[in-house]
Amino acid sequence: MSATEELAGRLRGTVLPAVLTPMDASGAVDFAALRRYAERMAAERIGGVAVWAHTGRGLHLAEADRRRVLEVWRDAVDLPVVAGAGVPRALRGAPLDEAEDAAVAMAARAAELGADAVMVYPVARHHALPDGEERAARLHERVAEASGLPVLGFLLHGEAGGYPYAPGLVRRLLEQPATAGIKIATLDRAVDCQDALRAAEGTGALLVTGEDRMFGPSLMWGADTALVGIAAARAGLTGAVLDAWTAGDAAGFLRASGRLDRFAEATFLAPIEGYVQRMLWAAVWEGAIPEEAAFDPYGPPLPDAERRAVVACLERLAKEDGAAA
Repeated sequence: MSATEELAGRLRGTVLPAVLTPMDASGAVDFAALRRYAERMAAERIGGVAVWAHTGRGLHLAEADRRRVLEVWRDAVDLPVVAGAGVPRALRGAPLDEAEDAAVAMAARAAELGADAVMVYPVARHHALPDGEERAARLHERVAEASGLPVLGFLLHGEAGGYPYAPGLVRRLLEQPATAGIKIATLDRAVDCQDALRAAEGTGALLVTGEDRMFGPSLMWGADTALVGIAAARAGLTGAVLDAWTAGDAAGFLRASGRLDRFAEATFLAPIEGYVQRMLWAAVWEGAIPEEAAFDPYGPPLPDAERRAVVACLERLAKEDGAAA
């Protein structure tokens, strides 16, 4: 069995939180808070964690901070660690070849630091190029060659800097030996999500949902694993949906999916980039991250009313849990 097949077997049917990166008001990473958060997350029933992902602002972090973030998670969890690999924010305006080289270098660095797999961010500029599909496929090949790790392709919605992969590109990526699966995060574009899942049917690859706002439906459409930002604060709530679906518990799936949807409504809404701050607020409410380390310097400013809405949702869910106990 290859390393790619072994990893797919370990991850299938599990939840991988796209974990947060605690920061203070100045934007500095709070590594003491990160370690406590990582230790708490390690106690959850999860299949692994995704670091340097969009939720953790991986492409915004300085290289030294990225290194320390991955080291903390590698020490804290005895589970697969998937690291994002893409174009750092500082190089978004660089020539395309240089940007692609930076993504490959990030993947190689993740391997050196002990990551078990890499998730390749889409390069948005590929979308408009006549040879964009060729360049995207080659980027994934280069990442696999440089890192020596299993690879996840990553369909990321445009609001987060990505673009929808055409079904032909999905199939092409899944033909590469190092590709363990495809992660789909289209936000609210049901057709794009369905098209990607249909393109991957029958390949044996991991079909990973990143659909925080379409989580339950994406499982019904064929996803079998989850790598989502919504699990960064509510891993148990997210896992309950996947577990019920996998077990064929229709009634349990409806209940769990409805509860997760209510939390998603309070956290994944316009402006969508505000979801990171909303998840940080949720993590504070849960006691996973301290107030002084719950700042997202890269998202839009949000009114206090949004925090109150997040907290009110969490309190209602907790009250229901108490009533059901």
